[in-house]
Amino acid sequence: MLQLAAAAAISKGGEDLVALNVSEPLPLVDIFLIVTGNSERNVAAIADEIEDTLLEAGHKRVRREGRQEARWVLLDFGDLIVHVFHGEERVYYGLERLWKDCPVVPIDVAETATTDSV
Repeated sequence: MLQLAAAAAISKGGEDLVALNVSEPLPLVDIFLIVTGNSERNVAAIADEIEDTLLEAGHKRVRREGRQEARWVLLDFGDLIVHVFHGEERVYYGLERLWKDCPVVPIDVAETATTDSV
């Protein structure tokens, strides 16, 4: 699910992707994926692409917040929560700082791109 979401984000211009394993402090969630978009329109496009991709793959969305303003869109897919930020909001809220004790999960976008093109 993480690889699909990451590939979808990158396909719409998502930048500075970071995945954090938050399963220790948050037993109901495994991973936060944090992505930056460079405008409200870009944030919305990234969030929509991630959502569409995961829904098409059979994953169920639990909730979505922030789509209207498109400054910080949260997509909750249970085990994976995606945060798509406008650059200013990402710096302001600093989720990486808040969750700095959580291990970073590698994102293999090259593998995802290769798999998608086959």
